[in-house]
Amino acid sequence: MKRISYLKPALFLLISGMSFCANAQQTALQPFKPFTAEFLEVMKQASSLDTALRNVAANNSIVPFWQQDKTSFYYRKNLPGRNWEYVYVNPLAGTKKVAFDHHKLAQVLGAASGKKQEAARLRISEMFFNKNATVLTLKAEGEWFQVNLSSYNATPTTDTVYANYNRRPSFQDRRGRGRFGPNLKSPDGKKEIAFQGGNLFIKELSTNLQTQLTTDGTAEKPYGYGVWSPDSKTLVAYKSNPVKTKEISYILSSVPGTTRGELKTRPYAQPGDEFSSYEPFVFHIATKKQTKVETDILDLNGPPRIQWREGNNRYYTYEKTDRGHQRFRIIEVDTQTGKTRNVVDEKTNTFIYQNRVFTSYLPKTNEIIWTSEQDGWQHVYLVNGITGKQHQITKGNWVVRNVDSVDQVKRQLWFRASGVNSNEDPYYIHYYRIGFDGKGMLDLTPEKGNHTVTYTPDKKYYIDTYSQVNIAPVMEFRRVADGKKLMEVERGSAAAYLATGVKLPEPFMAKGRDGITDIWGVICRPSHLDPNKTYPVIENIYAGPQDSFVPKNFMPVSEMQSIAELGFIVVQIDGMGTANRSKAFHDVAWKNLADAGFPDRIAWMKAMATKYPYADISRVGVYGTSAGGQNSAGALLFHPEFYKTAVSACGCHDNRVDKQWWNEQWMGYPVGPHYAAQSNITNAHKLEGDLLLIVGEADENVPAESTYRMGDALIKANKDFEILTIPGMGHSDGGTYGRRRKREFFIKHLLNIELPSRNNQTATR
Repeated sequence: MKRISYLKPALFLLISGMSFCANAQQTALQPFKPFTAEFLEVMKQASSLDTALRNVAANNSIVPFWQQDKTSFYYRKNLPGRNWEYVYVNPLAGTKKVAFDHHKLAQVLGAASGKKQEAARLRISEMFFNKNATVLTLKAEGEWFQVNLSSYNATPTTDTVYANYNRRPSFQDRRGRGRFGPNLKSPDGKKEIAFQGGNLFIKELSTNLQTQLTTDGTAEKPYGYGVWSPDSKTLVAYKSNPVKTKEISYILSSVPGTTRGELKTRPYAQPGDEFSSYEPFVFHIATKKQTKVETDILDLNGPPRIQWREGNNRYYTYEKTDRGHQRFRIIEVDTQTGKTRNVVDEKTNTFIYQNRVFTSYLPKTNEIIWTSEQDGWQHVYLVNGITGKQHQITKGNWVVRNVDSVDQVKRQLWFRASGVNSNEDPYYIHYYRIGFDGKGMLDLTPEKGNHTVTYTPDKKYYIDTYSQVNIAPVMEFRRVADGKKLMEVERGSAAAYLATGVKLPEPFMAKGRDGITDIWGVICRPSHLDPNKTYPVIENIYAGPQDSFVPKNFMPVSEMQSIAELGFIVVQIDGMGTANRSKAFHDVAWKNLADAGFPDRIAWMKAMATKYPYADISRVGVYGTSAGGQNSAGALLFHPEFYKTAVSACGCHDNRVDKQWWNEQWMGYPVGPHYAAQSNITNAHKLEGDLLLIVGEADENVPAESTYRMGDALIKANKDFEILTIPGMGHSDGGTYGRRRKREFFIKHLLNIELPSRNNQTATR
């Protein structure tokens, strides 16, 4: 639709019945530039670069397949032309070679299976070598073969029993639910739990005799979730008050073969909804004595996992996060009396990030490994399970990102952290080992960059992969004992990418809203950038407090770069309120999601424009998905003086409409007036600038009605906007079609170019 450029401002306002600020009025009356052959060439070059970049053989990481000696391994290496080869590495011998003759293997496998194999694209689903790597056993086309690598004779085999060292559980001891359910046998195998009519029974397996332990259970408030003590003498069970989770619905409008919409409904808890609650009771099997545990009712996350004290089944502990996420406890229960005591009792005025709380129980010493931000940074503590005394293992103005392993024998902790090194990006992840006493901290990944570690099955060695957004990855084989590098496995190169003409992203740091705090982001520029011209700026935003989001690994290919090629500077920033920095940095999000770090983002972009004047921050767009969709729309509501154009996909526009667990974590409980005050829907009347809403009608993450309610509020406020619904699509930015519409929206409203309609058969694009 062409804009009316010939009306005088007053007459235009009268006809439209809408009010504009002076800048918006001027923009609205400005005619679009014609779609030129020059810009068509820009679009073609951008598309051509996309294709060229995606055809470069990327080896930014390797997946090692460990062999029998637990140190040798093979991996699949990508080659140009979407081909690949297999590489065999014996790091202790310092050797690396192509695993076999791919042409010979393709021939013998083709002959043996009767199905042609391409040497550069061998279809192998499983594979392992013998001790000397002279015999290969593999599965191809659903059949197993053994190949002698000296003669390349392939014979069918059924001897496929081998230890797959790549299918092992994680080192990490994550918190989780216990083993619950009806008819659970006691550890000694003599008894079994049964629940009937809402009550608890114990059945003797030798006689099938049942003993009823409770009489006050009903179908409405039944007993359930029994957990045995290790000595089979005690049972913990819960009397519950079940609450049915409320439901949300959506309609599939375009189901093939139908003429009617299909209604879909599913359970979906929203902030403030009532949950099922549980009261714990202890049952002494010999005496049939029932003891009520003297503790708060459990009303969040269901019955907890139980940890019995080693050698003394009189005591057990469990973890409790209070609804509202402002208190976390590790509670010990005396099963003889039902009395409890708090081994750990952490309280905060803001939030405790429940998903980042790590606990590991050391039964032989009655100790607990626990993470907390109580000193202002996420660190690890050793807690005496008897006295509750705490010893801080890690300290400093840096963040423990994850605990990978707890070695109870050597009393060592293996963990990931960021911010330890003051001379680099504070988000770069490094891997460390430290003693329980806080001494002997060793950086297993000393090189500058963002690291990922893969340990050998016996954890004596590891592969360290590290890179930066503009520096290709390096992969090294190192020794765990001292971190010594034994071999460089691969060293990536940016040369093939740079040969296409692409400009690699630039990490950029500027001060935040307080003029003190470092804010980190990344800049993507068009390959044809002319520093004498100016380019609109587009921010890719996601301000969800659950993590940080600016990429740190090598990133020559991305949607951001693809958009930049059309004539934009595209940026991504982690403002205050996101995770992986100090507690104070994170706390900005508390009951304050509408903030979204905007003051930091704006300050960052102003600093960028000062350094790079070709970045035109008078023309700033923003796009995001999910929480990013909430943020991108919020940019036009709360900061229209800076942001002019936004594309918002499947946004959580009102935190009362979205999922309970995510929103109560940051916005608190109970639901108060601050929920409404920060809602995009409540503030829809403040819209300035150009807004495109995108939503999939089948979104089961953020209910689609969040976007529809936003549209309804905008209509009632008489605001202009565009909305795109994708039939049948779930939680997404709109897929290929939505991403195309997003780009064209920015071309129209930031470059001021009206693209020809694709519906015109003579269109040249």
